[in-house]
Amino acid sequence: MKVTRIQIIARGLTNRCPNCGGRTLFKAGSFFQVNPACPACGLKIERDEGSFLGAMSLNYGVTLVGFLTPVLLLWYYKVIGDKLAVSLAVVGALGFPALFYRSSRSWWLMNYYLVVPHHLPANQRGIRADEDENT
Repeated sequence: MKVTRIQIIARGLTNRCPNCGGRTLFKAGSFFQVNPACPACGLKIERDEGSFLGAMSLNYGVTLVGFLTPVLLLWYYKVIGDKLAVSLAVVGALGFPALFYRSSRSWWLMNYYLVVPHHLPANQRGIRADEDENT
């Protein structure tokens, strides 16, 4: 395979295209708009409705586990007061998902291609070349 799983993870964690590694997942000048395809290599980024739903559920889970649970534990163990806990929870429940949006979209692509790395166009070229050599 041309693109390894380690490269897929590194590209996913840095919000890069899983195929070519370019910073092309999102439209320039826009925080929330995803390119339908990578301008550098042509990889289809918006594959189907499941890609949005998967990224949204990943974002929701990370918000709950990574932000709201620590606030709850800090409140439960009386490290922070009631009003501060409620304020943090409300602001965090609305703000954290917006700030994590880009990463959740990238992480969802990363998870998909970790399972099926042969779906990347860069890896398909290698598979086709290997098949041609064997025939």
